[in-house]
Amino acid sequence: MPQVTAEIHVPLPPDLAFAVSQTTGEVRLRWDPFIRRQYFLDGATRAAKGVRTKTHARVGPTMISRYVSYRPPSNVGMTMESGPWFFDTFGGGWRFTPDGEGAKASWKYTYTVRPRFLRPIAEPIGQWLLGREIRARIAAFAKGCADEVVLAEARRLLAEQPSLD
Repeated sequence: MPQVTAEIHVPLPPDLAFAVSQTTGEVRLRWDPFIRRQYFLDGATRAAKGVRTKTHARVGPTMISRYVSYRPPSNVGMTMESGPWFFDTFGGGWRFTPDGEGAKASWKYTYTVRPRFLRPIAEPIGQWLLGREIRARIAAFAKGCADEVVLAEARRLLAEQPSLD
């Protein structure tokens, strides 16, 4: 399966960087250039393994995805349940690790396109498009890590996070 990846250093501890990545609503829109609108489904009010979300991209497509892993402060993974016709499969993973005086954010998208016979043409196009998108998105995330409004919400999320004990 094709993959695109991006990494960036942010001057925040991994737990706070992770919390920034999980902001929602208007705060999320301050930093995330991909999302036009995103919300939890099935009565969920916060991210957790098994929770589903609906995301409307700024460029048009809509996707319903499910958290397949949620391990604050180190990583989160999602998989597409339904989405644009051209994706057969799509998944994303975001990892946060200590990196000197901050954290390294490593993001990865894995996907396949359909119909199968178009893969030799469509997957290289997907590499270019998704590669461009993930690099822009992680750069915007890094800027969000310096936004005091975003950081205040991330700190609130950290304070409300259930203990993993």
